[in-house]
Amino acid sequence: MLSLHISDETSLLKEVVLGTAQNNGPTPTAEEAYDPKSLEHILAGTYPVEEDMVREMDAFAAVFEKYHVKVYRPELIENYNQIFSRDIGFVIEDTFIKANILPDRERELDAIQYVIDLMNPAKVVRPPENVHIEGGDVMLWNDHIFIGTYKGSDYKNYITARTNMDGVQYIRDLFPSKIVKEFDLVKSKIEARDNALHLDCCFQPVGKDKGIIYKSGFREESDYMYLVNLFGMENLFHITRDEMYDMNSNVFSIAPDVVVSERNFTRLNTWLRSQGFTVEEIPYAEIAKQEGLLRCSTLPLLRMPQ
Repeated sequence: MLSLHISDETSLLKEVVLGTAQNNGPTPTAEEAYDPKSLEHILAGTYPVEEDMVREMDAFAAVFEKYHVKVYRPELIENYNQIFSRDIGFVIEDTFIKANILPDRERELDAIQYVIDLMNPAKVVRPPENVHIEGGDVMLWNDHIFIGTYKGSDYKNYITARTNMDGVQYIRDLFPSKIVKEFDLVKSKIEARDNALHLDCCFQPVGKDKGIIYKSGFREESDYMYLVNLFGMENLFHITRDEMYDMNSNVFSIAPDVVVSERNFTRLNTWLRSQGFTVEEIPYAEIAKQEGLLRCSTLPLLRMPQ
């Protein structure tokens, strides 16, 4: 049986699901775009091609191999995008939660059913239909669970609004001993530089007490200040609007002192090294054109408890 344990974002990683770019299918039409950044590249003729994305994901897989992480890959669905495994489910403590994702992405869950079958069935849950929640909006930080949401009355009009307040309440009910803190995120259907698709598009912890943050990704300054007060201003690396657009906050931690980052994130990677991190730089700029990056591509199953 597969042991599950995730209590934070940075403890030593032992097992993970990594998405795949193989058999990715043709470039979507503008009408099929799920987010404004993909739409931008579809219209510009710069949407990434499968060969380049496979090469980038192979580089990510090689880093996992280097650190002896057991990697599961989805079963292939013909002509289908299966890169962003973070969307389809997530682990909190020892429980696997299936995400209620956009209906036409349901097949992505089926593609990792062979992994779910290894889990204790009593520890696999599926929220009710009214609950919208995706893994990119859920972050564990010791006694906290951070959740990105959108509180606007026009929630249903935004395909970029992925987690609702019913999702926040569902997690509160499931983990009553945790401090569940929701963050109201800025959303846009047309401008990727003003769209925090998920919480990990504008914030992510690294190490034991540090984080990467984009202040303008939060609709309420009080939400931003909550993280400033929790982590300390001196421990937060503030990214710019363009760096948020490039997905600088969507790196991935393999250990408290090891971060996988995009090789073009010069300012961030320099800061990480100055803080004592080992930075594993890989190419991921083509995949970034779909408004997702390294954290989005992973579904961690087991990190060693601290």
